[in-house]
Amino acid sequence: MTMNIPFDKVLEKAQDYKADMTRFLRDMIAIPSESCDEEKVVLRIKEEMEKVGFDKVEIDPMGNVLGWIGHGPHLIAMDAHIDTVGVGNMDNWNFDPYEGMEDDEVIGGRGASDQEGGMASMVYAGKIIKDLGLEDEYTLLVTGTVQEEDCDGLCWQYIIQESNIRPEFVVSTEPTDCQIYRGQRGRMEIRVDVDGISCHGSAPERGENAIFKMGHMLQDIEKLSGNLADDPFLGKGTLTVSEVFFTSPSRCAVADSCAISIDRRLTWGETWEGALDEIRALESVKKFGGKVSMYNYDRPAYTGLVYPTECYFPAWKIDEDHVATKTLEASYELLFDQKPTVDKWTFSTNGVSIMGRYGIPVIGFGPGKEPEAHAPNEKTWKDHLVTCAAMYAVIPQMYLQQLKK
Repeated sequence: MTMNIPFDKVLEKAQDYKADMTRFLRDMIAIPSESCDEEKVVLRIKEEMEKVGFDKVEIDPMGNVLGWIGHGPHLIAMDAHIDTVGVGNMDNWNFDPYEGMEDDEVIGGRGASDQEGGMASMVYAGKIIKDLGLEDEYTLLVTGTVQEEDCDGLCWQYIIQESNIRPEFVVSTEPTDCQIYRGQRGRMEIRVDVDGISCHGSAPERGENAIFKMGHMLQDIEKLSGNLADDPFLGKGTLTVSEVFFTSPSRCAVADSCAISIDRRLTWGETWEGALDEIRALESVKKFGGKVSMYNYDRPAYTGLVYPTECYFPAWKIDEDHVATKTLEASYELLFDQKPTVDKWTFSTNGVSIMGRYGIPVIGFGPGKEPEAHAPNEKTWKDHLVTCAAMYAVIPQMYLQQLKK
């Protein structure tokens, strides 16, 4: 069955396009593209997709770039979010994060691993498919999606709900160190508020200090963090306090409100309702009347579109013997003559919507490494771009063959 796919030629083509992928990735890195400001990098990606011969390239009302290859009945998608986080403290960088640093082995800059490298490999996988005539009874959709760093999965909520696009499965090209990832914990963004009564700081007993109240709650929340659910594959649920806010009439007064943000990571079986209720049940939260809620997201895309959602991003995983897992394992073994490592992400991806909300299977394989994400001196590896381009070029046909087994 697999003799239809010229694996050696695919690898040869991927190697031939290493310099093109490097140049394209450096171009993307050089265009700052933080969430909700991705227009220029989207236009650059559209240009490259058209240059290498995609059958159709369009930009949807949210600003996602969609590139299509083929016209077969089986729709397969591959996704890279093309927004990035900011650069943080420039003193921590050894090179310009927007220059596209390059040496013989790596490319450096913001977005190199997280995750414009995935886009570079996908686009040139499309060229390999065209070069070698690997089109078949499938349609390949390559997406460059926006706002993931701000609100993971929102882009795919739009693609699925508004554009009515439902692939049979999706390859996420988030960084996996060229391993196969089949799941991740979910997450949610929680806020806890407590009220106080202000008074002059010289007589604090006349008021109620909201910061002191929150101090008791923080102790209980920290204890709760050690008692969350666990899963043999995805690991433990976690929480951390990420922000603190307060109001006070002055530095010489008692604070009359205090609030915190909590980054809550949800393992398998945990729900957003349960996560809120765990905090509401804490003795200090009940004693001081803490109000526990989930954040909402309504920031406009660069196109001006507002597509509001709650800040809940479900955990997801697919089985070891799922056809998508088997497809990637077979593709890897036949290309590289060795067995791949199958694992999971620590961080969150667009899979929270694709699989978590809508049940469309997601499998991960991408260039770069998770620890590079959001870090200073972010980089990816040129050899990863080659490996991933070869994988992406053969996955669609391998999927069709797996379906026939």
